[in-house]
Amino acid sequence: MQKSSPELTEARRNEIIEACQKLYETKSFREITIKDIGAVTSFTRTSIYNYFETKEEIFLAMHQQEYELWCEALQHIMDDNKRMSKEQFAEALAKSLENRDLLLKLMSMNHYDMEGNSRPEMLYAFKVAYGQSLKMVEACLRKFFPKFSDERIHEFIYVFFPFMFGIYPYTKVTEKQKEAMKQAGIQFDYQTIYSISKRCILALLV
Repeated sequence: MQKSSPELTEARRNEIIEACQKLYETKSFREITIKDIGAVTSFTRTSIYNYFETKEEIFLAMHQQEYELWCEALQHIMDDNKRMSKEQFAEALAKSLENRDLLLKLMSMNHYDMEGNSRPEMLYAFKVAYGQSLKMVEACLRKFFPKFSDERIHEFIYVFFPFMFGIYPYTKVTEKQKEAMKQAGIQFDYQTIYSISKRCILALLV
């Protein structure tokens, strides 16, 4: 049997990821199955196992892609600006997250399950992409705020990244959740990804 070329392997992996991403727009992580994903790809369901062993690996690869795309946006912020004020940087960084709705949705998932049910090599590739995003945010801070100490940069990163895990649930509230909060008498201030992110970034830059 002829072996798949690296290009074909990458194309099929991407097709699987894109199929899963499309399903994730209307179905939850728990609802999506390998069978569902196979039904919307151009090859058989069993062929998926040649590229991913579990559903969690597919989601992890999707998450990896989202981090890589965010890193590209951060690189553009670096390349397109010689200097930025705190306000300008907060706006740019918040905008980069506003365009990565899927990244934030994936971040709000249970990482223990997603990472625990993936092979070490898949987890390693994901961590490389995640680590690159940390480095890119650090590089932005060092370029635009050269007076910031190492300690201050470290504090920004290790407050902002955990904060990112909670952005999606605070900004994407279902009608069912709204009604429950109304019935519970909770006055909830609905935020956009941009507004809540910018507010946090500015607070960290003070």
